[in-house]
Amino acid sequence: MRECISIHIGQAGVQMGNACWGLYCLEHGIQPDGQMPSDKTIGGGDNSVNAFFSKTGAGKHVPRAVFVDLEPTVVDEVRTGTYRQLFHPEQPITCKEDAANNHARGHYTVDKEIINLVLDRTRKLADQCTGL
Repeated sequence: MRECISIHIGQAGVQMGNACWGLYCLEHGIQPDGQMPSDKTIGGGDNSVNAFFSKTGAGKHVPRAVFVDLEPTVVDEVRTGTYRQLFHPEQPITCKEDAANNHARGHYTVDKEIINLVLDRTRKLADQCTGL
């Protein structure tokens, strides 16, 4: 089975990712807390859920996704929204300040603080995959 890692960057990416994961949960019958009702897993169930979600030892389905934005407001919507229990606490990544709509400021100064963190979190997700 192939596995996918989603990386959602910036305000638009984070907002689209949040909506997308809500739809994935509806499509696969996963509750906002990551649990799948037992009647969905009886008889083998749908194996395609493993392409987008990893399953913890407690039976919780966690998205293979990273949310990144320099400005924390939009990512905080993911942290406090309907699906706040779905995501691992390390998946949303923010900085203390944004680039103030200045690409050079974001590229050369602000993002240097979090780029290694983003790469590390993505690497951790990739290491958990067997068929990326």
